[in-house]
Amino acid sequence: MIRKATVLDLPAVKEIYNYAVLNTTATYDINPKDDKYFVDMLNEHTGKYLLSVYEENGNVIGYVALSRYSKRDAYDITAELSVYVKNDCQNRHIGTQLIEYALQEAQKNNRFLTVVSLITSENEHSIYLHKQFGFEFGGRIKNAGFKFDRLLGVDIYYKNFQ
Repeated sequence: MIRKATVLDLPAVKEIYNYAVLNTTATYDINPKDDKYFVDMLNEHTGKYLLSVYEENGNVIGYVALSRYSKRDAYDITAELSVYVKNDCQNRHIGTQLIEYALQEAQKNNRFLTVVSLITSENEHSIYLHKQFGFEFGGRIKNAGFKFDRLLGVDIYYKNFQ
């Protein structure tokens, strides 16, 4: 079941995200985030922005966010998509369901005209998944980050609804 996140979901969201921070290049964060970070995240995802969780048997095992793409006003028609799934729940199409849900929400009442994802260039699984939803390659920034003692690129994928 996918539903809007509440403050009670934040410990599970924190666990999922911090695992990615410490073990993957899915995020360019290097240090785990504290409770305040996730409370702020929940508070920032109100109104047209979205933070939803995937719950199974009472446990949050994934989440999706449609976040502000930029603080500049002209970008208010664009959201940044982020999807994270608990490590031991990968390859069960949970990410697929979360992206599908977020894209449906993004289109409701013309909430957003464009959704953007910034994906580590080596993350072939995420790139494949985004392409399945019609995201287009918008460019690559080489050497955009440094994590695990190596340089990483980031690919920009976007989906326009009009």
